[in-house]
Amino acid sequence: MSGTSEGPRASAGTAPGAPAPAVTERHTTVPAESGPARTASTRTASTRTGSARTDSARTGPGAGDAGSIASELRDYRAAFNAATLPMGVVDGRGQIVRANEALGGLLGAPAAVLAGRQAYELLDLATDDRTWHAYREVLLGRRSRFRCTRRLKHPDGRSLWAEITVVPMTGASAAESARVLLTVADVSDRRELQERLRHLQMHDPVTRLPNRTLFFERLASTLETPPYQDDSLPPRQHTRIGLCYLDLDGFKAINDTLGHRTGDRLLAAVAARLTDCAENDASRNAGGNRLVARLGGDEFAILVEDSAGTQELTDLARSVLAALQQPFDLAGQRLSVSASIGVVERIAAGTSPTGLMQAADTTLYWAKADGRARWTLFDPERNAHRMTRQSLSSTLRPAVERGEFTLEYQPLVGMADGVLRGVEALVRWNHPQFGVLPPNRFVQIAEEDGSIVQLGRWVLRTACRQARRWQLDHPDEPPLFISVNVAVRQVWDSDLVADVAQILAETELAPGLLQLELTESAVMGSGGRPLRALQALSDMGVRIAIDDFGTGYSNLAYLSRLPVSVLKLDGAFVKGFRYEDGTHPSPADETIVEAMVQLAHRLGLTVTAECVETAGQAERLRRIGCDTGQGWLYSRAVAPEQIAGLIGSRPLEG
Repeated sequence: MSGTSEGPRASAGTAPGAPAPAVTERHTTVPAESGPARTASTRTASTRTGSARTDSARTGPGAGDAGSIASELRDYRAAFNAATLPMGVVDGRGQIVRANEALGGLLGAPAAVLAGRQAYELLDLATDDRTWHAYREVLLGRRSRFRCTRRLKHPDGRSLWAEITVVPMTGASAAESARVLLTVADVSDRRELQERLRHLQMHDPVTRLPNRTLFFERLASTLETPPYQDDSLPPRQHTRIGLCYLDLDGFKAINDTLGHRTGDRLLAAVAARLTDCAENDASRNAGGNRLVARLGGDEFAILVEDSAGTQELTDLARSVLAALQQPFDLAGQRLSVSASIGVVERIAAGTSPTGLMQAADTTLYWAKADGRARWTLFDPERNAHRMTRQSLSSTLRPAVERGEFTLEYQPLVGMADGVLRGVEALVRWNHPQFGVLPPNRFVQIAEEDGSIVQLGRWVLRTACRQARRWQLDHPDEPPLFISVNVAVRQVWDSDLVADVAQILAETELAPGLLQLELTESAVMGSGGRPLRALQALSDMGVRIAIDDFGTGYSNLAYLSRLPVSVLKLDGAFVKGFRYEDGTHPSPADETIVEAMVQLAHRLGLTVTAECVETAGQAERLRRIGCDTGQGWLYSRAVAPEQIAGLIGSRPLEG
């Protein structure tokens, strides 16, 4: 019937009175700029027959996001192309996929032409194994970053330093995920600044020469470079190295008297002359480079790489001495200076910087000890002696504690009757490495390091104990006196008087049976504490003897003031008395000895002649009036058991 009202019209395909259409959910994946993909959900109503979709499903939010992402990607690409920093995208095979204009300008080619080129060829990344390996590790995804510095050639012809960085890229596709981003930054200005700072750090501001740091860096580099060795060639073809290590003589006096400004001017002038000498040597001898450096203070070094041999280094040292001997005119002042030079030249193989400098320093010390203003060549034998001396010095003090020292005794015989009067105690070192060492090998070392105090105390106690034992073992014979050498440092560094008193009390030896020997140079000029100590010992009853009399100061005035009991004439005078071996006697020596004996007797002193080796010498000394003699004619230094056999025996004169 017409005019019947109808309710809302159902959707097509939907029967009237049917239930409401089901709501379904549709997912759309949208690439994100970074991170996981976004999932967009759109709810649409559909009928059971699926015949219709609402307009809202076609105009949902997913369509807008896709457009935004595309725009964003265009912006990124535009920024990549417009960036002033040279950049490129490189695939897993190392080929450039895209390059910006800045990279093309840096490499001198349009950006489009760079596509497909290998990046390592363009940027010199395969010149060393370490760089190449690190670069490949990033391409293979096994390393997160790689950075290196390379020197590149700019299209305009200039060189530049570039810092190259390679990092993995994150992409939306599997293809892009294997790509890396390459950037090239021009760091030439920074590199130049670093080099200027390094130059200032590595050069002396006064002389403009390389300083100690650069010198040792260069020396280490030279020695680390594998030398060219070919056994089929003569040894002179092997790489050698030479060093002249010099020190100005008396430079401190110039600084102290004329001021540091004048001293600095002198150092600069010396540096200029050394540089000239090194350049002249290089022109005369084809070979390695020469490096002149100031090592500090007034010390300089000239390093000769690939030297031609010892002769080249000694010639260089002579030219340096000659150049420095010429006067220096500095701001109206005329100065003269000399130098001591240590010269070392050797094969580079097996040589260390430390070893070379130790040898040079030792040789420089020799040059100064030999009189200065000279050069000295390193001598392995002399150095071995020095090393032995150093070894002895380091083990001397513990050796006393370990009981490595022994005493031998040399007889002191009456010249008139040949009877044994006393003995001199002579120390020996039973060294575990060097064998039995006489006193002249270690006593001076002991004096220098102070161990002579400990050693001297042991000698004194052992000798006094032995003298007392002989006395007890031979009560019917006159007791022997014991003579012990004393170093002047024992008088200064220890309470010698207290030590002697304590040892005499411990051993129960009478003070009159102890004789202390000091050298003439140690006694003459004694004052203050040494003189008081000698006087106290003399007052105690101990005899004081001057050893080697006649070779030192020989200041006779001191004999009247010092508490001296005995003069021991040096063997140099006694040698002038020889007749038996064809040696012509020295009348002068006989006259001197006779005068000294007469003078000593007038002063109430007794006289002992050292180094008596022949009967003729003994007879002449007896006629002159010497009281006792000591030497190989009577006996060498022997063990205490042999001395015991001589007590009370027939006269010892041979």
